[in-house]
Amino acid sequence: MSEHTPDDHSAAEWDERYRSADRLWTADVNPALVAEVSDLPAGTALDVGSGEGADARWLADQGWQVTAVDISQVAIDRAREADTREAITWLRADLSADEVPGRDFGLVSLQYFPIARTDDATVRRLLDAVGADGHLLVVSHEAEGVRAHGRNPDDYFQPADVAALLDDGWTVITDDTRERGVAAGGGAHTHDVVLHARKTRS
Repeated sequence: MSEHTPDDHSAAEWDERYRSADRLWTADVNPALVAEVSDLPAGTALDVGSGEGADARWLADQGWQVTAVDISQVAIDRAREADTREAITWLRADLSADEVPGRDFGLVSLQYFPIARTDDATVRRLLDAVGADGHLLVVSHEAEGVRAHGRNPDDYFQPADVAALLDDGWTVITDDTRERGVAAGGGAHTHDVVLHARKTRS
């Protein structure tokens, strides 16, 4: 998905960014999603910050029933126009203010989705949305990569911060920094910080 900054979180600002380009982000699925999810049995997935829908489409291709959520109605409309499969439900929502649209997901995926450091309530709602034996995948650019884009990583929850909120009802599968390998949104090449955890009990 997209990379947000503290000053551009509003729906109107994101709508304008999407209107400014035929495509704002790469059409390729995020590589950490492929690496971490390919071997999982398909179920229900929540794609948080779905943007123009590349990750949601890939998940649907693998047999997942996907709820794809973004703050921008322009992004959601664009993604829905590109893929009208019933396997994907496209929803406009601001998860910092709105309820998570569903519960007991087999996968909750946050790819470069910014959550303000002060907003631990949103993180906890997303953790609660993972069902028993479900998976959480949080991916961010490494700190230096974030700073190279003119943003302060300390303003946002990083994968390590999310990991610190996991209790003994979770098992961490991946906690790693790796080369992304392909261009990210905006054409940047950088490393990804990847947290993948499974909820072992509710």
